[in-house]
Amino acid sequence: MSIEPELKSKEDLRIGVFICRCGVNIGGVVDCDAVAEYAKMLPHVVCVSVNKFTCSDSGQADIQEHIRKYNLNRVVVAACTPKTHEPTFRTCCEEAGLNKYLFEFVNIRDQCSWQHMWEPEKATEKAKDLVRMGVARAHLLEPLEEAEVPVRDEALVIGAGVAGMQAAMDLADMGFHVYLVEKEPSIGGRMARFDKVFPTNDCSICILGPKMVEVARNRNIEILAYSEVVDVEGYVGNFEVTILRKPRYVDEDKCSGCAQCSEKCPVEVPYDFNEGFGTRKAIYVPFPQAVPLKALIDMENCLRAEGKECKACIKACERDAIDFDQKPKYMKVKVGTIIVAPGFSTYDPEPNHDYGYGIYDNVITAMEFERLLNAAGPTEGHIIRPSDCREPNVVGYINCVGSRDVRTNIYCSNVCCMVNIKNAILLKEKRPETDHYLFYMDIRAPFRLYEEAYNRARELGIKFIRGRPFEVVEKENGNLVVRVEDTLKSEVRNIEVELLVLGTGIVPHADIETLSKMLKLPRAADGLLMEAHPKLGPVDTVIDGIFVAGCASGPKDIPYAVSQGSGAAARAARLLTAGRAKVEGITATLNAEKCVGCGLCVAQCAYGAISLEGGKAKLVEALCKGCGTCVAACPTGALEQRHFKNSQITAQVRNIFAVA
Repeated sequence: MSIEPELKSKEDLRIGVFICRCGVNIGGVVDCDAVAEYAKMLPHVVCVSVNKFTCSDSGQADIQEHIRKYNLNRVVVAACTPKTHEPTFRTCCEEAGLNKYLFEFVNIRDQCSWQHMWEPEKATEKAKDLVRMGVARAHLLEPLEEAEVPVRDEALVIGAGVAGMQAAMDLADMGFHVYLVEKEPSIGGRMARFDKVFPTNDCSICILGPKMVEVARNRNIEILAYSEVVDVEGYVGNFEVTILRKPRYVDEDKCSGCAQCSEKCPVEVPYDFNEGFGTRKAIYVPFPQAVPLKALIDMENCLRAEGKECKACIKACERDAIDFDQKPKYMKVKVGTIIVAPGFSTYDPEPNHDYGYGIYDNVITAMEFERLLNAAGPTEGHIIRPSDCREPNVVGYINCVGSRDVRTNIYCSNVCCMVNIKNAILLKEKRPETDHYLFYMDIRAPFRLYEEAYNRARELGIKFIRGRPFEVVEKENGNLVVRVEDTLKSEVRNIEVELLVLGTGIVPHADIETLSKMLKLPRAADGLLMEAHPKLGPVDTVIDGIFVAGCASGPKDIPYAVSQGSGAAARAARLLTAGRAKVEGITATLNAEKCVGCGLCVAQCAYGAISLEGGKAKLVEALCKGCGTCVAACPTGALEQRHFKNSQITAQVRNIFAVA
């Protein structure tokens, strides 16, 4: 009936098999009772139980009762996916006094009933095969221990947007020292550039400004603005981080942010904070509410970089704060946990000239519209056409530019609908005589307040046209004709607007790839960082001690980003408070006597857990994630994978087919 593996131990194996019906997910296809009868005949199986929901409290209680009653030393659960439920059953076994690594999970839902729902008889036979394989592997399972490592009570937050600031504030309020690293000269992130924020249309900087000041005043937060993380070594609880402090060429202790130096600087360049509208000087304060409120010199555009002896800023500064002798500095910090919150970028429509952007003057992006709409922006809140500086009377908005499109990004950017709706409402309320057309495929307005904003837009007379425009043509007067199939009216319409706003989607931050490689964090196909689990671990990553927040893992609105910042801080605090962290017991092991120092394992390890020292491989088990890549690459068998040893895998393979 089955092939029994060769047992190298005389241990009296006592295996319990627990089969889950999972409601009708499994039980509606697989004959679970027949599988149970079959399991009873397998070697060393002393008890079998069938439950409707094994993962429920009653199901787990049944497992624990059988462990104690039959003195089980191996447990096999045939249920759904181990990705979500394996930790549950491991804990269940551990609470009953059984080492949690003496548990084997057999997936008879995803790999059986869901795959063969129209073939119940074959599904039942396959379920028997899978259970037999699982029992065979359970024979050779070994108890493992989780190592413990100390955790430093300091944290690093990468990115000081609204999510990063929230994470830093929460940790600091718990009493932990936080290094808050921001690449830009000021904290605040993208939110600092918005005029108003939906759905309440509050002034963005009026909300963000006090929060930035609060961060700066918190004694437990060390703001490292205009800095970048360039290297990360170590493991959970013991990360060593190298940070580049870029030179401002201004002494921060002396600078008061008065901007007198900027007034005298003869150089003018496009103002990046205003999305290229207007100009700034080579020496400038990022924006009036910047934190820290300090000037910096853009050396790429400074006349001194061209060899000219310009001293305009030196003469203007009464505090003698200008310092052209500053050099880049590197500092090392040791932290217990890391939160990654670098923010996002917006899709750039210029390379593909989406809807004429970059060709037609009067096609702008939603972020450019934000800066024009802002009272502190280049036009003091007046929306004007770039072509003739005239206020438009008819404005068009196109959603999903760079989103929900197989040619760019297939995912929804979550916020574009509401950004365009919010901007249309603001302009309509400011200038009621204007007409507005919003082109959409589907309106994504979740939650009560968002739906209210959408209804408010309709009440104001903003016209919604369902259809993705397929062509935009410029007329001689600078107006734009938008050609679109109105899918609700089943007709092609030509709508003339004086200004066209593109609701560009959210894309990964430019530094995501660098951070991904540095921190050993996997990215999804869309380039965004992957969570440990999208439902059950939305802020965790596959690397212990590293958490993600904000748009680094996917497009989010401000409330969601703030929530994730707090969530990441809470997860990090669990480790910081405990002072110790457990390291997964399933890791590779190294037999140094067999190692020939070929280095193949070093090249294969994605987590930097292996290095060569003295002609031999050295394995840091706290860094190992148990992926087994190094084991497969090792030509001498010096590396072996705990819990997935060759003998254990071979036992499964030998039991794929039943033998009479």
